[in-house]
Amino acid sequence: MTLRPADGCRQLTLTIGLTLTLALLQWPVGDVRGQDGPSPAQVLQELLTRYGDNTSISVPQLRALLMRLNRGQSGEHDAQTQPAKTNASQCLAADTLAAYGMSEQSLIDERGLQEICPTMIQQLDSQACKTRQDQESETSPRPTYAEVWGYSVLSVTLISAFALTAVFVVPLMRTRFMRRTLIFFIALSIGTLFSTAILQLLPEAFGFNPMEDYYVSKSAVVFGGFYLFFFTEKILKMILKPKDKGGHGHGHSHFPAERYVSSNGDLEDGVMEKLQNGEAGGASLPRAEADVRGLGEDDKMLSTGQTVQDSQSSGGCYWLKGRGYSDIGTLAWMITLSDGLHNFIDGLAIGASFTASVFQGISTSVAILCEEFPHELGDFVILLNAGMSIQQALFFNFLSACCCYLGMGFGILAGNNFSPNWIFALAGGMFLYIALADMFPEMNEVSREEEEAGGSGSLVTFAIQNAGLLTGFAIMLVLTIYSGQIQLG
Repeated sequence: MTLRPADGCRQLTLTIGLTLTLALLQWPVGDVRGQDGPSPAQVLQELLTRYGDNTSISVPQLRALLMRLNRGQSGEHDAQTQPAKTNASQCLAADTLAAYGMSEQSLIDERGLQEICPTMIQQLDSQACKTRQDQESETSPRPTYAEVWGYSVLSVTLISAFALTAVFVVPLMRTRFMRRTLIFFIALSIGTLFSTAILQLLPEAFGFNPMEDYYVSKSAVVFGGFYLFFFTEKILKMILKPKDKGGHGHGHSHFPAERYVSSNGDLEDGVMEKLQNGEAGGASLPRAEADVRGLGEDDKMLSTGQTVQDSQSSGGCYWLKGRGYSDIGTLAWMITLSDGLHNFIDGLAIGASFTASVFQGISTSVAILCEEFPHELGDFVILLNAGMSIQQALFFNFLSACCCYLGMGFGILAGNNFSPNWIFALAGGMFLYIALADMFPEMNEVSREEEEAGGSGSLVTFAIQNAGLLTGFAIMLVLTIYSGQIQLG
């Protein structure tokens, strides 16, 4: 076949054009790979830098990345799409990691991340890496408005009613059994308040999640440090006690040991007389004993010739009879006002907690319940010693309890309309202060008599203190660990 010059020129032109076209088609691809788009190595390095420690990523960090990706795709799944039928019920379970020669403490580099990528895709497809919020949104939604108010009112009512039962316990404080019971309740309140603060309120304030951030073990170590020093201090005091015999121990309580019992182990005779005889009027305490209980020199006391009826407030109700308000010690009004503020913060914490979840509300209520009984018992004795009658002490305790309802209302409104994290932070600080600066010195003061006596009594008291602290911590720890399984209604 003879090829004409025109055909040869056309074929040469076609060949050159085809070659240039192929070159142009391949040039942008190379340019995109080399300049505009990251290489696979760069993608891996970016993931390790953003979610890991530049050169590696830990298993908890990788699990958090998968949960983040699962949260992003959870709303895009078709309603009819079912999760893959696999045995992967946990995100990066131990057996899954073992298949790659890894453990919970392993650090994964670029090569390891490339190898585990198929498993990561399978975990996302099986929806094994759901966050706790995603699981709770399917099984246990947030409480309704009616449930929040109902549970909150019920909790505050139970706490207030339980606290008022302290008036029936005061006459029994002569017995050693009741004093030891009081020590247990005080230690229990310390354990629950301290544990609630470090396990729930403060982590909740910082936005931590016990199922995702795995802070529970670290919070338990915080309690362990507190308990270790408590245990060591008590043991050293018992061992070194003979050397310090006759001296006065170091105490931090703002109230004397006679807050609950007098120096000889009995309650103030005037208080016992009121409780046993049901007298409304308060016979005045001797000046020396009143000064011990914090009454100032300027406090007005009843004269020996003044009767209870003469001292009653003319404008008061008959059932609220007792000493005139101007004759009641200043300490009583200080206690009443501080107790009202205390109850307001308690109600604030309860209301905000129930807006977050029923579990959070129950945990906070249990801690406050354990604390209120010994707290109100001590306040009630102080009010009687300061000159109030039984009716007056009960009435002002009731008024301070009403502050708890007021705080509860503010807590619910704030929790529903604003972030409750600020309230949790405030309540956490208050719980720590009450446990360490108020209840802990009170436990030492109430226990001081038996500890100074030595013998088996001091060992029994030490065992009761340990039982109360550990019981309170155990209650809060169990509630925190099984928080996702607590459902009511």
